[in-house]
Amino acid sequence: MDLNTITTVERPKTRDELPAWRDGDAYLAGGTWLFSEPQPKLARLIDLASLGWEPLTVSETGLAIAATCTVAQLENAVLPKAWSAKPLIGQCCHAFLASFKIWNAATVGGNICLSLPAGPMIALTAALDGICTLWAPDGSERQVAVEDFVQGPLHNVLRPGELMRRIDLPEDALRRRSAFRQMSLAAFGRSAALLIGTHTAAGGFVLTITASTPRPLKLSFDALPAPRALRDAIEAHVNGDWYDDVHGARAWRRHMTLTFAEEIRCELAEPAR
Repeated sequence: MDLNTITTVERPKTRDELPAWRDGDAYLAGGTWLFSEPQPKLARLIDLASLGWEPLTVSETGLAIAATCTVAQLENAVLPKAWSAKPLIGQCCHAFLASFKIWNAATVGGNICLSLPAGPMIALTAALDGICTLWAPDGSERQVAVEDFVQGPLHNVLRPGELMRRIDLPEDALRRRSAFRQMSLAAFGRSAALLIGTHTAAGGFVLTITASTPRPLKLSFDALPAPRALRDAIEAHVNGDWYDDVHGARAWRRHMTLTFAEEIRCELAEPAR
């Protein structure tokens, strides 16, 4: 879609060249959502692609994902064999309500910053203990955990002029066993429930719930819980606040979440293959 209110597109090459933020500005990454509907309040776009950030950086401490890394680049990443979470990355990439053509434009940071309950990059990075690095207009930066970054549908902790620079996934999280479940009303529809469980080497269990709740929820246990304990913990954390829209009713989302949670628990209770 043409954005006929845009009068200027800035393409900074360095952080120092980022223009002073003003009303009517928007950061442009992939633009797959930005150009999908009218944006009458916008007058200027600031193109982050011109900053030339390295999409993915593998190190001893883990994986750094630039906010401008595309879904296709993440899905095709070559990662250490010891990082058993590699299949989880592919599963979350395939959970997009999008074709492979969108994968080549949509960005990891854009999906997180859009902050929709069904955002699969939110689910992935929250489940793997992702930490967002945010750049402020005054030159400072701060770190926020992904599950704390997203506050609700289309709502997050970004302040005016602040942008996401990268998401860091720690090495120990990338080594965990994981189990993935996702459901939507249509074969290629928007997720109505997306759950990820991880099992640590020390026996801990973490369940991340997205899509069926307005914001991501993480439940941590020192060991695999009993079925009733897991169910009770989910009900207590959600406290009846199941998400409800045209992609799934509250009661159905609750049912699928509880069903998937038990399936994940049973899968991770089995010995590693």
